[in-house]
Amino acid sequence: MTDTIVLKNVKSKSDHDYSLQLNRWYLKPIGAWPLTGASNVIGRLIVLLQNIICWFIVCFIMIPCFLHMILEAEDVQSKLNVFGPLLHRIMGLMNYMTLLKHRSDIRDSIQQMEKDWLLVERVDDREIMLQQAKLGRLIALISGIIMQGGTLLYSIAKAMKPVTIVVNNDTLTMYPMTCPSYRKFIDTRFSPMNEIMLVVQFMSTFVVGSSIVGVCSLAAVFATHTCGQLDVLYKRLDELDKEDERGNYIVKEKMVDIVERHLKILSFITRMENIFHDASLVEVTGSTITMCLLGYYSIMNWANFDGAKIAAYVIVYVSQGFNLFIFCYIGEILTEQCKNVGQAAYMTNWYNLNKTTARGLVLIILRSSKLIRITAGKLFQLSIATFGDVLRTSIAYLNILRTMTT
Repeated sequence: MTDTIVLKNVKSKSDHDYSLQLNRWYLKPIGAWPLTGASNVIGRLIVLLQNIICWFIVCFIMIPCFLHMILEAEDVQSKLNVFGPLLHRIMGLMNYMTLLKHRSDIRDSIQQMEKDWLLVERVDDREIMLQQAKLGRLIALISGIIMQGGTLLYSIAKAMKPVTIVVNNDTLTMYPMTCPSYRKFIDTRFSPMNEIMLVVQFMSTFVVGSSIVGVCSLAAVFATHTCGQLDVLYKRLDELDKEDERGNYIVKEKMVDIVERHLKILSFITRMENIFHDASLVEVTGSTITMCLLGYYSIMNWANFDGAKIAAYVIVYVSQGFNLFIFCYIGEILTEQCKNVGQAAYMTNWYNLNKTTARGLVLIILRSSKLIRITAGKLFQLSIATFGDVLRTSIAYLNILRTMTT
């Protein structure tokens, strides 16, 4: 074992920054990255100003759009065309609220990750954790590209073809908006208000997209870090009855390290559940409706085939499905990995241990038999089966919607 020991993880800071780099890029522009205790007053004021601006931008688009859908949209088809983009902003705003509400819990989780990296003393442990950190970064990168790219492409595809309208015998050219405004509040038919609102709409799309991506990527990075810690725990259990480099059995010290690691992992998962259960419920319910609407939009636009719009619908559909799958996959993998701790404890050579240590393994097995669940709003468990249920439900709603509107 001497070749696997290092005196100190001198790269702990860079490893920690590497694992969370993309999350900072997503959340800092919208003021949702948690501040440390060393942050000065100016830094806190800047973040507060960012929060106010982001709230204003999103509400400035949402409220007039909601009034338009309720008071101006003449038929069901028009209301449905507006409801999809409006729902996307509602989901983004609720995710933004989640990030701000649980800022202290997110900060504590990040600090716990930093401590875990700092306590790494073996090369093989660092490699295990780095492998999981790379997976977390990959998920965060894919989520950012698909979600931000899909929503921005959808907005661009909607606005790329100016339309001609007649107002009071005057012929005007305007850019159509994904979120139309209530005319008595803001009339976007006239220039320059049309261009101004279009820019604000793109900004709101960026804010809500960053919020959704931020929550999804943060959950993925936290989950992969937990999986890395569990993999290290499995190794410790496997080495429980083995000699150290001096030929001594130090079972008691190893058992203390195993129990402390296990309790720390369970505490980290509990904090994850407290942070993300609201966002998971928003994602599950919102994705069910959004995917139904996107399928409906694609079917309705298929006759007048518009390649840009249909491509945008498909990309947004994939992004919604991907984000939902990430939450469900996280719930599935954490439940299975925590359950495997008991199996790993049983598979050790416990018959070579003294009676006191063997009884300690029984307690670990009993604790692992209690399933760890990541839930959506504490209502139902997130799993791969949940992902399939959401897809089937969205298709069922799509069939109902087609029957009612055609």
